[in-house]
Amino acid sequence: MKRAAASVIALLGAAALLAACGEKPQTNAQGVKHDAAPWSGTSNGTPKEGGGTAFTAQGWKPGDKASWEAQLKTRAQNGQNEYNRTQ
Repeated sequence: MKRAAASVIALLGAAALLAACGEKPQTNAQGVKHDAAPWSGTSNGTPKEGGGTAFTAQGWKPGDKASWEAQLKTRAQNGQNEYNRTQ
């Protein structure tokens, strides 16, 4: 009885290992999709500042790389720098 159970377990284990060999390749049939530059913003011009969304940081103008980099620097210094946050 133990030998039959061990052979069933071995057979199920071998089937599970062989099932992994049947995986289909994961290819992108549509081709590469290139994203827009991060500082380009969104295309809807609803906020008062001329674009973006309600979650757009104040002072940032969509499409302006320099203001984008300034916002990132400010966020890194004020929100992610533990030394500045503890003082």
